Amino acid sequence: MKLIIQIPCLNEEETLPETLADLPREVEGFDEVEWLIINDGSTDRTVEIAKQHGVDHVVSHVVNRGLAAGFLSGLDAAIKAGADVIVNTDADNQYNAQDIPALTAPILEGSADMVIGARPIAETEHFSPIKKFLQKFGSGVVRIASGTDVADAPSGFRAMSRDAAMQFNVFNPYTYTLETIIQAGQKHIHVVNVPIRTNGPTRPSRLVKSIRAYVTRSMGTILRISMLYRAKMFFTCLSLLPLGLGLLLYARWVLLYFIEDEYRSRVPSLVVGTVCLLIGVQLLVFGWLADLLAANRRIVEDCQLRLRRLEADHFTEQIESQDKPTA
Repeated sequence: MKLIIQIPCLNEEETLPETLADLPREVEGFDEVEWLIINDGSTDRTVEIAKQHGVDHVVSHVVNRGLAAGFLSGLDAAIKAGADVIVNTDADNQYNAQDIPALTAPILEGSADMVIGARPIAETEHFSPIKKFLQKFGSGVVRIASGTDVADAPSGFRAMSRDAAMQFNVFNPYTYTLETIIQAGQKHIHVVNVPIRTNGPTRPSRLVKSIRAYVTRSMGTILRISMLYRAKMFFTCLSLLPLGLGLLLYARWVLLYFIEDEYRSRVPSLVVGTVCLLIGVQLLVFGWLADLLAANRRIVEDCQLRLRRLEADHFTEQIESQDKPTA
């Protein structure tokens, strides 16, 4: 069994040594533990420092492609390097590396495919009250959208089985945390939570530059992935408002027609009601069309997963053949 710990990096020469110093080289249940960093277009000495501290694998982007792209590049490289389990952590040493065995234990036991490290948000002193509220509220929204029981959705400290890692596709360049959880719920990847500890802040967050921007982007991610994986339900719910308003206006017209002594055409109500009904019906049609397209998407994703498995097995066989002693 091989564990690979991956760290997305962007100009982390100051914080990376401390993070690497805390990473384990031995974890219970694994024969090998390797480290991998994703150099996402760094312009400082991040790669040099990583090699000095014994990092086994370095994946480099020529330019900065964003956290989500770095996360996916790391998963792809880790799978090709023969990882059975992949742990993702941050380069700023926010997460306590001593909790890595707790993260990987449910996967080794076969009781989970992905494990999310749940931070003690309420007890974290450097989180403002509004940030604590938004973290709790956002995690609640993700639980509803994904159908999982995730306690800390934005947490980047997580472990994934090899098979689960092959199934993720992240379309949002901003972050991978929310989208992968929603995808996991839709693809029936079993997700569990494990309480973890955190270290004090070493630098300001680069992901949360402002609360407003973070909330806007996070809600956009949730809406987009919900439209992608629950299109029929999304458009059906969206159609309820215009359909309800249209039916209400028609019911009002019929009621007034029978109870009023003097007939009035009330053309504006009929026009608005008709427009609302047409909009509602169109949204329902969009939902049905999106559901048909989703069937094709699932077929494509199944083909993609099969291709990834074949490719990963090929790379694993190459690694094993290189490790075998020659006669």
